[in-house]
Amino acid sequence: MRQLERRRVSLSAGLKIGDRRGCCRTLEEEDVHIPFAQESLVKQWRSMQNVTDSNQEKSEMPLQRSKYFLNINVGGTLFHIACKAAARYPVTRLGKLAIYTDPTKKLQLCDDYSVQKNEYFFDRDPSIFHYIFHFYRSGVLWIRDEMCPSNFVEEIEYWGVHLKYSQRCCRILFEEKQDELSENLKIQKELEAELEPLESAEQFEGKCLGQFRKMIWNLIENPYSSVPAKIIAVMSSLFVLVSIVGMTLSTVEEMQHKTAKQWMELLEMVCAIFFTSEYLMRLISSSSFKKFLRAALNAVDLVAILPFYIQILFENLDEGDTLYHEELHQMENVSKLGKVLKLIKLMRIFRILKLARHSTGLRAFGFTMRQCYQQVCCLLLFIAMGVFTFSALMHSVEHDVPGTNFTSIPYAWWWAAVSLSTVGYGDTVPDTVLGRVVAFGCISFGIILNGMPISILYNKFSDYYAKLKAHENETSLSLKLSRRFRFKERALRKLSECCRAEPRCHR
Repeated sequence: MRQLERRRVSLSAGLKIGDRRGCCRTLEEEDVHIPFAQESLVKQWRSMQNVTDSNQEKSEMPLQRSKYFLNINVGGTLFHIACKAAARYPVTRLGKLAIYTDPTKKLQLCDDYSVQKNEYFFDRDPSIFHYIFHFYRSGVLWIRDEMCPSNFVEEIEYWGVHLKYSQRCCRILFEEKQDELSENLKIQKELEAELEPLESAEQFEGKCLGQFRKMIWNLIENPYSSVPAKIIAVMSSLFVLVSIVGMTLSTVEEMQHKTAKQWMELLEMVCAIFFTSEYLMRLISSSSFKKFLRAALNAVDLVAILPFYIQILFENLDEGDTLYHEELHQMENVSKLGKVLKLIKLMRIFRILKLARHSTGLRAFGFTMRQCYQQVCCLLLFIAMGVFTFSALMHSVEHDVPGTNFTSIPYAWWWAAVSLSTVGYGDTVPDTVLGRVVAFGCISFGIILNGMPISILYNKFSDYYAKLKAHENETSLSLKLSRRFRFKERALRKLSECCRAEPRCHR
């Protein structure tokens, strides 16, 4: 028959898992038992053996726990991850750390290792590792909106955790934010490249006539470097405006007499000489001939001066070759030559693009067009679709009306283009009711189409213009401060020289 045992004194007494001594004591053991306490914390009178046992038990607990847990120290913060949880993802860094048995391979995965504490050290961001730690416990990678996408991606790539383990909604928002950030960084780099000059002052060191070319470069390309450079920049803009005004006045009927033509030719020659000298100075001061030719503004400068020299070349062609041809053939050649000369003279209108070198607004506009070329092309595609669609509809409705101008679809293109742009010259109008309905639809589509890209283009233009203007202000301010500093240095140097010279005068 089983011997009766007494019930334990406390229901909440400290009891270890697997230890039956607390609940199944004999009557003799119950007499010496102290209730409401853990046996490992009670010292009896000859307790040397118990003390050693307790110390051994405390020392065995971390070793026993380290078998089943990884002690990860990330940036000074300690984390305990179960080996089984880490081994579920063997491709990750901590998964490999839990699976590998070779100590050499484990040391290659971490930055440092403490043998005494059995801790693996990682010099990474502990705030982001909280999400990695939560991933190993729950199997889901959480993403917060306030985190930097590039930093977060860099950290999870280091730990070997893929973004696919996150929730789909969080992943979509994170990828959109990441794409937006990468696009902004790309635009920022292109803006910095736009703001930086073609050459820098450091590139002239160690080259032939480096100081002389550097001086010319500052004089032509950097208007904030000195007062003469600013004067040359202002003169360049004035010559562009004078040349455009001269080209405009040359078409006026009152300016067609001989004296006015001579003055216009003289003005054109002076402007061409100035533009040529400016282009040659830029070419001389350039450190790389290939970079100089690839620059867009330098191509504009070349187009601005070529018409003058091509016109001189055509006007001074040898007329001896035309003596062998018939008179009619000569007249045809002269007429063709006149058309070519008119076309070449028309190319002088591109000189106005030279103002983009000294105009922040034009540079911002050009940069906006380059960044929004997809939206602009899409707008042109919509306009072309609208022109073809509404011109075909208008021709099908109005072609039977006597005396109508919509005799064919190509004849209706002009009406559709004018209506889509909401200009409405009124030179061609529909006569039937259905034609007016089609015209109303065309005008409505044009209003919607014109309103779509305006906000996008304006917002980007204002943003780029503000950044370009801020950079110009910073550049001018830094140059002013450097000039003041140099002026103070020169004044102090002169004052010290005067103070040294005064005692000699007294002697």
